[in-house]
Amino acid sequence: MNDIPPEPDRVAGAPHPRETAHLIGQESAEHSFLDAFTSGRMHHAWLISGPRGVGKATLAWRIARFLLATPEDDGGMFAAPPPDTLDIPADHPISHRLAALSEPRLFLLRRPWDAKAERLKQDITVDEVRKMKNFFALSATDGGRRVVIVDTADEMNVNAANALLKLLEEPPVNTTLLLISHQPSRLLPTILSRCRALRCHTLDADEMAQALRNAGVDAGEQTLALSALSGGSVGAALRLLTLDGLALYGDIIKIFSANGDRQAALRLAETAAGKTNAARFELMLDLFDLFLSRLARTGITGPPNPQASPHEGTVLTKLCPDAQAARRWAILAQELGARARHGRAVNLDPAALILDMVLKLNATATDLADRP
Repeated sequence: MNDIPPEPDRVAGAPHPRETAHLIGQESAEHSFLDAFTSGRMHHAWLISGPRGVGKATLAWRIARFLLATPEDDGGMFAAPPPDTLDIPADHPISHRLAALSEPRLFLLRRPWDAKAERLKQDITVDEVRKMKNFFALSATDGGRRVVIVDTADEMNVNAANALLKLLEEPPVNTTLLLISHQPSRLLPTILSRCRALRCHTLDADEMAQALRNAGVDAGEQTLALSALSGGSVGAALRLLTLDGLALYGDIIKIFSANGDRQAALRLAETAAGKTNAARFELMLDLFDLFLSRLARTGITGPPNPQASPHEGTVLTKLCPDAQAARRWAILAQELGARARHGRAVNLDPAALILDMVLKLNATATDLADRP
């Protein structure tokens, strides 16, 4: 029996970021950090931001591995030349210890597992931040650099954020803090002001294909569609592959290519019912939101390229031929997004919620088609 609890910072179907040796598409962020390191302008805290799934955590672990494995420069005449890469060999002792989460000079701050409730906690709590006090006391005896990874800073509650702020204001000696954030705007301004920024960007189709191969996945002809639907996020692409998201999005397109086929919508809604389909339900809501977003943009900029599903462009152009229609779809996207959030909060039946969304989409499509 596997007694290892789920990890909040692991994407289903993908290696954990600490197990990922190579990072694709974030060379600029890597070079920025390395330049600060080699020029003696190292900051004690770094905010690694960007969309979900583009490699922020992988970058944080690469930096941690690099800092812990690279000897400190004593200024002697026989010192090693400045490093020109963050790469550390996979057989290095630090690499092994980080992979096993057994490195005493690294502290990982993330949402904890609630053994009593048998689920991950919703937030990073102040108790988790306070554990760093013991970490700093124990790790100081080992000497050398110390690293803290916060994954993600967005998930700290108010008390945890204030406790971390105190640490940022008076950082322990020889310590580097790496804060990962999907939405920096949600963080305290005082936290932002004490961090140096490293921005990670979305991946293009070629980078996506390479990153997926590094994760052990060959998407083949699906790569362009995955790139389109994932918004350049490897994490989102892996989620789509794991949950058969491309086929699911194709089903949504088929429903509206058939003028809102109610029976097809009902069959689709029923596949989201039940606790065992919770992940599919969440993905379905996200794909409907994405469908509406791509639909509204079609009326402004034309059909998407590349398409995420066969005949997508034809369907979207038919439903949203102009800017006036685009405004209607954008308004509906906001309304349905709010209804979906409310429905999840009150545990509304997933099948009923999905079917209701389809009917409202169909009603809007019919109304637009009847315009003079």
